[in-house]
Amino acid sequence: MNEAILKNFKETISPEDDLYILGDIFLGELEPGLELFKQLPGKIHIVWGNHDTNNRIKNIINCDNVVEIIGYAGIIKYKKQTFYLSHYPTLTDNYDIDKPLTQRVLCLAGHTHSENKFDTCGSYNIAVDAHNCFPVSIDTIINDFKNKKGKI
Repeated sequence: MNEAILKNFKETISPEDDLYILGDIFLGELEPGLELFKQLPGKIHIVWGNHDTNNRIKNIINCDNVVEIIGYAGIIKYKKQTFYLSHYPTLTDNYDIDKPLTQRVLCLAGHTHSENKFDTCGSYNIAVDAHNCFPVSIDTIINDFKNKKGKI
């Protein structure tokens, strides 16, 4: 599974791309996980998750491919859209589905490891479990929200 995920990421993400990892960077033993992590392409931005221990955090921070530590949650803006990044699905609006997406704050999370793209609180599941072990682009996320509008 790890090799397939790494292969998919390398085929999809260029070194110039920004890669946001929303927690649980790797599980299992430190050294093998760290070696796989160091091979990930792109400029990596990190939100911590519940499996990111102090020891893992200390080692990940020192990796060359990490460009930003966001912490436990953060906000990014892209094409007039606001995204709340968290490891945990979070209610970020009142299901204002009648409002344009650009007037809503859309939550991106991955904690549940569900195969569903949308969680019950309307957050978007970015975990590889929901995307056939591939990373998901932000433009795909926006399109998925547009297609889901009225159904959340």
